[in-house]
Amino acid sequence: MVGAFIACQLLLVGTGLGLGWDETVYVSQVSPQAPAAYFSAPRARGVSLLVAPVASWSTSTALLRMYLALLSGLGLYLALRAWRGVLPARVLILAAALFVSLWVTVFYGPQAMPNYWVAIGALATVGCFLRARHDLREHRRTGAVWGMAAGAALMALMRPTDAVWVCLPLCAALICVPRWRSWRLLAVLAAGLGAGAAEWIVEAYLHYGGLTARLTAASRIQGGLGRHLAVDDQLRSLGGRTLCRPCAGPMPDVATVAWWFAIPLLAALAVAVAVSRRRAAATVLPLACAGSAAVPYLFLIGYAAPRFLLPAYALLAVPVGDALSHLITKVGGRRRPVVVTLVALGLACHLAVQYAVLENVVDRDDAAHRAYAGAAAELHHLGVRPPCLLTGHEAIPIAYYAGCASAHTHGHNANTTHTAIVRAARHAPVAALAARGDHPPAYARHWSMYRLGSLTAFIAETSLHAGPS
Repeated sequence: MVGAFIACQLLLVGTGLGLGWDETVYVSQVSPQAPAAYFSAPRARGVSLLVAPVASWSTSTALLRMYLALLSGLGLYLALRAWRGVLPARVLILAAALFVSLWVTVFYGPQAMPNYWVAIGALATVGCFLRARHDLREHRRTGAVWGMAAGAALMALMRPTDAVWVCLPLCAALICVPRWRSWRLLAVLAAGLGAGAAEWIVEAYLHYGGLTARLTAASRIQGGLGRHLAVDDQLRSLGGRTLCRPCAGPMPDVATVAWWFAIPLLAALAVAVAVSRRRAAATVLPLACAGSAAVPYLFLIGYAAPRFLLPAYALLAVPVGDALSHLITKVGGRRRPVVVTLVALGLACHLAVQYAVLENVVDRDDAAHRAYAGAAAELHHLGVRPPCLLTGHEAIPIAYYAGCASAHTHGHNANTTHTAIVRAARHAPVAALAARGDHPPAYARHWSMYRLGSLTAFIAETSLHAGPS
């Protein structure tokens, strides 16, 4: 299963897909390709650390994609291995198949993005939690405790706030349920979260004015956390919109979203099966953690991206896999041929739909990334070469491709002033980018104008004469 997952990433997503906007931010922190892009408040350094073994010495996107595909397969194997002894092997195989059948899993597995790794950490944390609780109750020494801490640390290293949401039901169980109460497990879980989030917290005080200020800034960048019903936005994003902000337009067809509505039914069946077999915890806990992980992205932010729910999908795959295993298996272990056939046909249709969406997503992203590379090549032709500075529309990804620094005077990535940009133009090539038809910023009104596909570049001629030829 893991080998098939890796192969799907390499064949269907491919190694030639360029880096997207967010990826260039994470990779630029460690890459020699370009100066580090501005690191906004919600981001954490986990992805940059993850890609550093390759990106710190190589600018090959193909090599980075292969590395991440292999690593994502290994991560999935280790996360599911944490569940050995908690659920039968056939259930775990079905869970893995369900999770990797989603286009969003295959698409983000080889990408330098945090959400897949939060999902892997969530799977490992909950599996190790269940094993550790059982071993402690039986007074056995266990390594699952440290696996739980490692999974929590991985989540917090990638996205600290997501890690907290995933772990809330575990903490509640350890505090509020008498027969589950274990201060040792609670301390270990908290230590794992603290270890993973330590750098993010320290950075909050060094660069963002404190933890509260960073959380406030992160909330503002995400549109202001509050009452927002984003369920319909998430449904729209299932059709292949990697970022749905603003999220308008028609809903995807029924075949594309049918699996979303099948999940609650299968989850309810999984609970019934687990209760009848006296192992309710192995089903209820991942369901509770999945629900908790989904809460901020369904009810607290006003936009959607399908990758946000990857941790919830990974955790839901386990009880749903258990429900499907129950459906296709008679008492005594024999298969139900008719049910097996129906389930197989359903999964085959599901795969066909998911991979059709995946093909469209890859084609669209590939076109966008090629546009970034094309704009960077045009800028080089115009004399904007390193060391250089780009600002304005799409400046962050294009700057990475061009080997330039990027800067913004307003918006979520504001990190400079108009005066500083004009001053920089006296010593190095500087270009202000704008969407076709938009006006240049006031300081660039007298700069030379050039067409770059769908963009317009305003370049300071003084900076071209000052920069390298």
